[in-house]
Amino acid sequence: MTGTGGEEMGVQAARSRALAVLRVRSRALAVALLPAAAAVILLAGGATGHLTGGVWDVLRWVVSVLALLVLAAAAAVALVVARARPAVTPTVTVDEESAPDLYGMVRDLADRLDVPAPSAIALTPDCDSWLEDRTHPAHGRPPPAAEPDGATLPGGPAPRRGDAAPVLVIGSPFLWWMRVGELRAVLAPVVAGTGPSAHPDIAAARRFIRGLDAAAAVVSAGGRRGPLSRAVHGGLGRVVRLLLRGCRVHAAEMERGVAWAAAERAQAVDYGVRIVAQEQVGLAYAGWDRLLTRVALPAWRMGRWPARLDVGVVAALTELSRRDRLAEGFASRLGERPACDLLEEPGAMDEAVSLLAARLFHGGPSGASPDWSPVGWDDYPEEVVDRTWRTDAARLHRVLDALGVRRAAGHTAPGTGGPTLARVLDHLTTPADEASPGALPTPAPDPAEAPNPAAAPDPATAPGAASTRAHAAEPVEPAGRAEPPGSAEPAGGDGSVTRTGSPADAAPHRPPAPAHGDHDTHGGHLATHPHVAQPDAAHLEADLPGGDSDDPPGHRRATPTAPAAAPTPAAAPAVDEADDEADDDDLAGTTARGAALAAGLSAQLAREEAEASVTGAGAPDAPPAAAAPTAGPAPDPALWDDRALPLLPLQPPRTGREILTAHVTAMVCCAAMDTAGAVPGLDWLDGPSLLFDGVRAADLAPSVLTLVETGDPGPLRTWMTELGIRPEKPVRLV
Repeated sequence: MTGTGGEEMGVQAARSRALAVLRVRSRALAVALLPAAAAVILLAGGATGHLTGGVWDVLRWVVSVLALLVLAAAAAVALVVARARPAVTPTVTVDEESAPDLYGMVRDLADRLDVPAPSAIALTPDCDSWLEDRTHPAHGRPPPAAEPDGATLPGGPAPRRGDAAPVLVIGSPFLWWMRVGELRAVLAPVVAGTGPSAHPDIAAARRFIRGLDAAAAVVSAGGRRGPLSRAVHGGLGRVVRLLLRGCRVHAAEMERGVAWAAAERAQAVDYGVRIVAQEQVGLAYAGWDRLLTRVALPAWRMGRWPARLDVGVVAALTELSRRDRLAEGFASRLGERPACDLLEEPGAMDEAVSLLAARLFHGGPSGASPDWSPVGWDDYPEEVVDRTWRTDAARLHRVLDALGVRRAAGHTAPGTGGPTLARVLDHLTTPADEASPGALPTPAPDPAEAPNPAAAPDPATAPGAASTRAHAAEPVEPAGRAEPPGSAEPAGGDGSVTRTGSPADAAPHRPPAPAHGDHDTHGGHLATHPHVAQPDAAHLEADLPGGDSDDPPGHRRATPTAPAAAPTPAAAPAVDEADDEADDDDLAGTTARGAALAAGLSAQLAREEAEASVTGAGAPDAPPAAAAPTAGPAPDPALWDDRALPLLPLQPPRTGREILTAHVTAMVCCAAMDTAGAVPGLDWLDGPSLLFDGVRAADLAPSVLTLVETGDPGPLRTWMTELGIRPEKPVRLV
């Protein structure tokens, strides 16, 4: 059933489920008041002379004490639920003065749908859009509701917080990639969700669920001191989780009913355009994912953040349209008016969203600084690509020094004892009498006895003293299989980006710090976010500068996870043993020398990350150039919890084999730039690239993998000979 009938059925279904949620609340209140009611009856009976005697006196005392305890526990639970801060999405608020056309479009859309207009608009670095309730006192002052002319007098009463409409959160990639008509069509079913959200029963049920959700996060937070505090929080947690379990199914069905009603109401507005715009949603998702993991992440690791990520996504999607036969004809849309024209200062808004993305996905500082500065796309190859390769090459030689590897091989000419590629190749080359598949790492010498003690890592994290689990300092750059553009199908056929699940589903298992996307939302849109699955060995080569540039776009997504809590001392040995076994399995297919070098690199990376976290820098080798703090829009500080950053780490930790492969590749690229005239480049879909005469180098990844896994330098030496790369020449390092 469609049209008004289907919408009415969706609203009725949502309202019936909302009443079921409220009945759970009423039953919990009745259970808390039941001992008090019994105590009142017993006290009244004793006062009137009907219930007298020793047994009744004892029963009166027992029931009265029990009633007081239950009431105190109920008051504690109610206080925690009322004062707990519900999780919200960190966003960049868009003021009406900075985007009057965007506000006008949304209000006109709300008028056509006959629903209340959103109270505010905010941007998020995600390919999704949803409604979010921010009426809790901890979220700041409620935005003023739109009133007709003359309805509100100066100095009149402020609008009540509970009456404020939800905030419309828009994914920033949509604004830069989509055209104005496409954005309007995509937002129609989202804005339609403000209608059911205004229903008193649905609003009350959502407030109750959000309060329980926030309370579960509060009581499950670690760091409680004392057995009494732990016991109290444990009891409160059990009560909150019991209530959440009772509401879970009803809350999920309520959100489905709200989404159903919103989709039915929005069918009359731009339905045909929405079908076409949904293809752009899938395309934007794929291009944005690759831009973050392949282009932005290397810059974040260097203490630089691209200041125009949304401009970059347009370039990436244009390149994707050129490469992908499924995207033929999409580039012709660029002649139409982009949705970012609805903003007065799109450049300033793009910069604010880019900084927000760096904080969410990498955990960078809140503003620009000498160790955390923006970088433009024109400067990216020199400031990020070149510096990243030379930093990795320098780290590789420092670890070789710690392992006691000679600077100059026996057959090299005098004066070539500097940092050369030949030194790396000679060390990783396995002699015929030592070749043995599946060799395990050899013990590394103590760093204090290394030829260069100043460059040796700390003994606590030395290659011979630390296991390779220390490679968790840097995540992997995966190359997962593609998601075809437009694969995100909406539920109910409304054309919106549909979120599944309910806030109650994940509430009992919330981490101490609420992760972005676990909060309650409106219109049936519950947030999901990019989180890339770890690649297998078959896809590793696509991350290297010589990887195939025609790989399918996009990545497989996995459920986002919050940062794991530190293991307890009792569990630490088991965790360490499991990490050691996993690392040994990963390095079992490499040579003994390669495994030892990978362990040293992993330990060195862990040490640098620890030093960076202590100093608060963006990266241990960030550029010294100072940068002025950015002006213009900024993420709302009321929505931040810096203890949980990064909220959405993009990638799992790299393995020792992947770390070694990346460092050897960086050394090859440095040698190519210094001896063969190659230059660093930027590929919008694959990230850092090595260019010879403007053409991307090919076939580098398989040659490096052969050297790392088998100790055979033959393919790599042949590749370098063809391009004129001289491995015996020293290279410039950072």
